[in-house]
Amino acid sequence: MKIECKQVRSTLVVKLSGEFDMMIADKLRREIDSRLESKQITNLIINLEKVTFIDSSGLGVIIGRYKKISSQKGHMYIVGASASVEKILTFSGINKLIPIYKNEQDIINI
Repeated sequence: MKIECKQVRSTLVVKLSGEFDMMIADKLRREIDSRLESKQITNLIINLEKVTFIDSSGLGVIIGRYKKISSQKGHMYIVGASASVEKILTFSGINKLIPIYKNEQDIINI
């Protein structure tokens, strides 16, 4: 899996590619948390456009980051999930907590 992070003003955009599983979950958790703690981040966008698979450890990272950003009065969004990944997000109930958009531009236009 490849992790790419960039900060645009107060928004942290995290782009992932490959399989989002237990092999990468802890590394991603540490990467995001260190940025949330050291920067002025009020929004978190997780871009799953190039993610081919997500397991329960990946879902756990998403839920944990949602709780962390929410506790800081911030917002989190998921973008670009393929049909199969979005199905997993829906079955897990994550879509009820975190809005899922087709692309980052949709968030900018809200």
